[in-house]
Amino acid sequence: MSIIASITVSVDGYVTGPDDGPELGLGRGGERLHYWVMGGPWTYGGEHDFAMSDADKAYYEPLVARLGAGIVGRGMYDAAGAWGGANPFPGTLVVLTHRIEDQPDPANGFHFVNGLDHALEVARTDAGHRDVAIGGGADLIRQALRAGAVDELVISTAPVILGAGKRLFDGFEEDVDLRIRSVHPSEWAVHTTYDVLRRPDG
Repeated sequence: MSIIASITVSVDGYVTGPDDGPELGLGRGGERLHYWVMGGPWTYGGEHDFAMSDADKAYYEPLVARLGAGIVGRGMYDAAGAWGGANPFPGTLVVLTHRIEDQPDPANGFHFVNGLDHALEVARTDAGHRDVAIGGGADLIRQALRAGAVDELVISTAPVILGAGKRLFDGFEEDVDLRIRSVHPSEWAVHTTYDVLRRPDG
């Protein structure tokens, strides 16, 4: 089993544009980060067809096929509108939150927990022999890297410079060695998978 942390960033390292929140999940201009997910330009509240390109599918589909559970932060859960009330990903989606009293019906595929260690324990149990994805936001990925829990780091870099917003590694001061495992370029992003290397003293 591997723990895989994945997220999309701009060339200058932002995971959202400014003013992100429930109404603008990726912030102003941040929707450009996820053109690769939608197969091209889209806007908040607009109609669009989900048609991921073949190049992006070559990265995304094998990754998702490995997963048995996932972990996200409460901010991502809220910004995504709880994915319409039903988990769209393989296995249980563990939501890391201090407000566990908001737990929806477990039949919808969500499990609210308080604390990263608990979230990892639940996700590993639910995943069985399959892998666990940590899908964001940035703070959750930083926590998991600090804890030494991440085996693979997947960064999808969108061809845009946002200039402001939330940075993936804001305040992160750990020294981490990575090794490139694979690179999948497309029109809308470059998906790079890194192995997180363990140091003998770590």
